[in-house]
Amino acid sequence: MSHILEWKTRLYLFEEDGTTKARATLDTGTTTLTGHGAAHRNPADTDVPEIGDELAAGRALRDLGSQLLDIAERDVESVGARSGERTDPVLGWSL
Repeated sequence: MSHILEWKTRLYLFEEDGTTKARATLDTGTTTLTGHGAAHRNPADTDVPEIGDELAAGRALRDLGSQLLDIAERDVESVGARSGERTDPVLGWSL
């Protein structure tokens, strides 16, 4: 049986006074998750906005991914599967 979904992701970046903040949102149609990340430039470093954007965005996406994995782990446990490390396969799914 085919299973096709579309999840929408948005990434917002804000920069002010050497700090870049990012907010990543994931809308699954039934749930919305939000991840946050930040990057702080040392005043002695050269101002390269792209680096702050990359760091803040990566951290926000990593936060979002971690939340999604936590939800998946709870869902797996709720159907009676064993709980284990994320590197162990659970119900055939490698978390």
